[in-house]
Parts: sequence; structure tokens; C-alpha cells
Amino acid sequence: MANDSHAESYLCKTSTTSVVLPIFYTIMFITGLPGNAISLWVFIRKIAIKTSTHIYLINLGISNLLLCLTMPFQATYYSLGTKWHRQDIMCQMAINGLTPAIHINICIGVMILSWVALSRFASLIQHSHADRPSRWLKVLPGAFLCRKRHAKLAYVLCLVTWIIVAIGVTSFVVLYSIREVRSVDDGNGDEACYNVAVEVGGEGSHVFALVAVSLFFVFFLLVLCAYIAVIRHIWRSRRSTVISDSQRVYARVFRNIVVIMVVLVVCLLPHHIYKAIFVHIVNEQSWSASPPKDACHPLSMYVEVKSILLCLATLRCSTDPIIYFLLDKTFRNHALSLLRLHASANDSQSSKSNMGQLSQATSVCLQTLLERKLHGHKGDSL
Repeated sequence: MANDSHAESYLCKTSTTSVVLPIFYTIMFITGLPGNAISLWVFIRKIAIKTSTHIYLINLGISNLLLCLTMPFQATYYSLGTKWHRQDIMCQMAINGLTPAIHINICIGVMILSWVALSRFASLIQHSHADRPSRWLKVLPGAFLCRKRHAKLAYVLCLVTWIIVAIGVTSFVVLYSIREVRSVDDGNGDEACYNVAVEVGGEGSHVFALVAVSLFFVFFLLVLCAYIAVIRHIWRSRRSTVISDSQRVYARVFRNIVVIMVVLVVCLLPHHIYKAIFVHIVNEQSWSASPPKDACHPLSMYVEVKSILLCLATLRCSTDPIIYFLLDKTFRNHALSLLRLHASANDSQSSKSNMGQLSQATSVCLQTLLERKLHGHKGDSL
């Protein structure tokens, strides 16, 4: 952590942290919660026969739904964190509940997206029209290559992913709450919740951050290798004299892996790169001059950048329903039919209301004509 000479300095927040980030988290909650809930409903209730891709996307949807539920608390933390004390219940919930939930679901999302990319790639290379089989057939495990075992493998991988990530993050949170938080609380119990100890962390936090970054890059490289291998495989297949509908399959698999790569590069890669840089800055930079009492901590700007990139990493929970639409044809068909059903229901309601208005207008006109005839007959009699 930073030197003890900065113990009395505090993290300064700009309007980006106190206003913009809460607005973004609120928008992500409003858009992501119904989107992921509807997606899970389509996957679970509408799709009877579930493939390995459906199983992966169901687990990804559950992870995104849990991540969306943390958004209101995250918005509240950034807007009111400086007003809470370290011993308040809301602060303890943010430290011991909100933070592990976010990191668990970020790690699970990365791993499941990687399983989807590898599964799609394994399905592609088994249907080759190139002059020789792909070398990846000898590298990938047999479970990825056996179509009958794809669904079972997906269940096992998702279960193992949840267990390993949950145990790892929970162990870190227990270690953090016992060693790092209590050691700081002994020195200053009235410190604000949004402070250096929480946002910067200590040695244990930095070790965990570096482990998480390393795991991310392992899975990122797996997806990148699959992406490059798909390009080579498609190129080799197109040079073959056999022309069939499999080219459309190649294009679809290629698009799926490109979508996953875009999500990893745009949303998750900046957060993990900066996390490693942030740990290096905290550990290596020497604070030569002590700031005045109650001055802004020198790490305030770095912490704010970290918070912005974390918001970008959690943006995936709101955009993943669009990814489901692009990755799975069955989900896309059910979603489109659901939208068409909703549109037809609205049209029928509007047509009924129009018919009601027309019949009401017709009855008024008939009543007016009858009244005029009655008045005419009365005038003739007079």
C-alpha cells in the first residue's frame, strides 16, 4: 500500500466518479436485468433440446443476472462512499459482498466465453474440406471432439468453473477482511468507506489481482489462438475443389469467435491490463514529498481510472443478450418470434380499439339521423 506519510490524506473524487459512474451503473441495471431475464426464460422454457452452446449461454446469463443485481449497490457506493464510515453496514456489504460478487462474475464470464469459442472451433475443424486434417485435432481433448459428449462436457466445465472461481474469490475476501481491513481499522476506525485501504488494497490484494490478470490472459490467448486457427482453416478449406454449404458454417463460426474477441478486447482487456499497471504503480512509485494533512492522495487519479475501466468490464452484462442473438440461431428464432408475437398483440389491440371507435362513431351518426327524421316528421304534422 502507499507509504504511511499519506495515512491522513484521502481519495478525491471528481464528478466522473460521483455522478457519471452511478448514472452508467443505473442504466446498465435498467437494460441488463430485463434483457438477461428474458434471455434465460427463452433458453430454459422455449428451447427443449439444449446443445453445449445453450448450456454455456445459460450459465453466462445467470452470471450476468447476478452481476446486474450488484449495479444499484455499486452506483450507491460511488455516490455515497465518502459519507459512509468503515464500520457502517452498507460499507461492509460493499467490501465483503459487492466486490467479490463483481469479480466472481467477471472471471466466470471470461472462462465461459472461452469455452464457447473452443467448442465452436472444435465443431468446425471436424468438418474440413482441406487437403489434410487440422493439427488441432491432436491438441484438443477428446471430449471437445466427441459430439455426443459436448453437452456433458459443458455441464462439467460450467460446474467446475463456478466452484473454482467462487472458492478462490471467497478465500481472498476472507483473507482480506481478516488481515488487511482489520489492520487498517485498528489505526483509524472513523475513516470513510471510499478510501485508500479499500480501493488500493494491500499485498494480498495485489497478489490476487495479478493471479486474476494472469488467468485472464491465459484464456484470452486460448480464444486468440482459436480465432487465428479458424482463419487458417477457412482459408485452407476454400482452396479445396469441394464446394458445399459448409462455407456458411465456416462463416457463422468465424463470426461467433469474432464477436467473443470483440467483447474480450473492448470490455475486459483494458481493465485487466490497467489492473497490472496499477499494482506496479502502487508498489514501485516512491512518494518523496508528504502531502499536507487532509490533502488528496496521489493515487486518486489512478483509482478513478481503475473505477472507470471496471465499469467498462461490467458493461458486458448489458450487451450479452445481443451476443446471444448473434451466437445462437435457435435463440435468435425464438427471440424474433417473441417480438413478432408482441407486435401482433399490439396490432390486434390497436385494431380492436379502432373498431370500437368506428362503431361508436357509427352509432352516433345513426342516432343523429334518427333525431333529424323525427324532427322532420314533427314539422310536417305542424
